[in-house]
Amino acid sequence: MPLHHAVLALLTRRPNHGYELKARFEEAIGPQWGGLNIGHLYQILERLVRDGYVSRSQVTQTDRPDKNLYTLTEAGEAELRSWATTAWVRVGGFRDELFLKLLGASALGPQALTALIESQRQTYLAELAGLARQRRAHAAEPLVAVLIDAAIAHTKADLGLLDSAAQHLGPLATAQGAQAPERAQALDGTDEAGGHGGTRGSRRESA
Repeated sequence: MPLHHAVLALLTRRPNHGYELKARFEEAIGPQWGGLNIGHLYQILERLVRDGYVSRSQVTQTDRPDKNLYTLTEAGEAELRSWATTAWVRVGGFRDELFLKLLGASALGPQALTALIESQRQTYLAELAGLARQRRAHAAEPLVAVLIDAAIAHTKADLGLLDSAAQHLGPLATAQGAQAPERAQALDGTDEAGGHGGTRGSRRESA
């Protein structure tokens, strides 16, 4: 539950209420992660309180409704330390839609594969240009800069993947393309057979 632990990390500095945590998370992580839904954040806080990792107290305010203040407990700090010092292991595999698109383009033949690869290449290059601008804008924010560097590295790796796809899938796409006229001819033959059969049937009915 990585977001739960990120909230614990933010609470190591000082107690916070919900909207402060939301703002601090988005400031610390930067644009690469995206915004944090406040409703989801309060669900996370409720679970952390329930598990004993965070305590909740109410702060009275004279000019506005009372607010809940969340404080990291000793159990919460121990949980954070256990999680933060353990290596991350990927468990979900690489379920990128690009791989499904490569499947579809390969089935359509070499022209479709080339069109996809070149279109995707231009998309990645545009992403790299945008990431470079973000990197310059966030150079003074260490964690945000690290996340942008990771995005740049991933995008460069994706560009290399396109070269690998062209090399390995090119022969498959060519073979699929060579079979296309045979498939089209088979479909035409089926249509013609169906049409002739329908004609014969009409003649028998009229007879």
